[in-house]
Amino acid sequence: MNFKYIFGPIISRRLGVSLGIDLLPNGVCTFDCIYCERGSRAELNIERKEYIPTKKVIKELDRFLKRKPKLDYITFSGSGEPTLHSKIDKIVGFLKQNYPEYKIALLTNASLFTDKRILERIKKIDLIVPSLDAVLESTFQTINRPVFSLSINDIINGLINLDKNYVGETWLEIFIIPGVNDTEKEIKTFKKVIDKINPQRIQLNTLDRPGVENWIQPATMKKLNQIATALGDKVEVVGKLKPRRKQKLKNKVI
Repeated sequence: MNFKYIFGPIISRRLGVSLGIDLLPNGVCTFDCIYCERGSRAELNIERKEYIPTKKVIKELDRFLKRKPKLDYITFSGSGEPTLHSKIDKIVGFLKQNYPEYKIALLTNASLFTDKRILERIKKIDLIVPSLDAVLESTFQTINRPVFSLSINDIINGLINLDKNYVGETWLEIFIIPGVNDTEKEIKTFKKVIDKINPQRIQLNTLDRPGVENWIQPATMKKLNQIATALGDKVEVVGKLKPRRKQKLKNKVI
C-alpha cells in the first residue's frame, strides 16, 4: 500500500516499533533549529490550521491498522511541529475509539503549550516527548531560531502546566550542542527547570546526522554522561544512533 500521511512502521531508538503520522507539509514549523536534519525550514509559522486533510489521515490509518500490525506506538512526528495541525485531537479521538489497543505518542517542540486549549486537545495521548534544548533566552534563540513571538520562559511555563493537566507520561528530550548549551550555567539552570517540569524521563541526545549548520559537532559520551550525572537519576543518554539499514523515509524522523 502507498500512503501519503503515515510512514513506517520503523524501529525507533526511543519508541520501539513505531508508525509515524505526518500532519504537515515539509518545512512548516515554529522553529528553524540549527541541528535539524531535514534542512532549513521553507516556512516558519505559528498559525494553527488543518494543513493536511484530517479525513484523509484517518482513512489511511484505518486502512493500515485494520491489518492489526504489531506496534509499540503510533507517533505524531514527521516534517514539522504536529500541534500546528488544528484537528490533531480528532485523529487522537479516532484512534482511541477504534484502535484502543495501540498507544499514541507525540514528538513536539512544546512551542504551542502556552495555549491551554492545545494542552486540552492532546491530553488523551499516552506519551508526550517534548524537546527542550535551552533554558536561557539567548541560547534558545541561537539553537531553535523560533517564530519571533515565542520566548523560552513561555515554553517552560507551558511544560510546567502540562504536568498539572496531563495523566500520561512525559519524556523530556535535550539535544546537546558542544559549546552552546553545555555550559555550567546552562546545566545548572536546566536542573532547576527540570525539577519544575517533573518529567518521568529525561533523554540526552546529540548530533548523529548532518544538521543545518555544518559547524555543529556531536557531544562526546563522556560529556553526555557528565551532564546526565548533574541532572539527576531520571536521565538516560541516547547519544549517537548505531548504523542501521537505510529506509525510504526521507525527511521523516521518530
